[in-house]
Amino acid sequence: MKELLEYRVKLLERLREAAQEFRAACEAAGDPAAKVDGDWTVQQIAAHTRDVSRFVYGARVHQTILEENPSFKNFDADKWMLEHYDAQESLSTILSEFTTYVEELCVMLESQPREAWSRVSRHEIVGGGLTMQLWVERNLAHIEEHLLALKKMKNK
Repeated sequence: MKELLEYRVKLLERLREAAQEFRAACEAAGDPAAKVDGDWTVQQIAAHTRDVSRFVYGARVHQTILEENPSFKNFDADKWMLEHYDAQESLSTILSEFTTYVEELCVMLESQPREAWSRVSRHEIVGGGLTMQLWVERNLAHIEEHLLALKKMKNK
């Protein structure tokens, strides 16, 4: 049990670090319109990462805490971007909201009893038994995936 608790502390530390690294990488790109991954720009990647962190993984964490075995629909990132992306929104606003939200999520998670991390949910494609901890891990993996794309862009 001690190892699991230590893992969760380190998971939250890494989530915070990854959010800050992602922010720094976006800022270091210099041009918000620079292409990162395919046709996506730094600004689009930042908006996407912020929104997925908050409205997908963060929402799933919150709902898993509040409900008994909630069920989640699949998320269509391309559709979301078409409906919600605002090209006029400043990169600094996007990044500030992103890092603030990640910090708030971590603080909220730190206040949860250890049993909450094992609460389960279901997903329409993946199935059931998905723990709150898994949603936190997936959030981190998503941030790190886009952080890696930004780092590759910088190295080109």
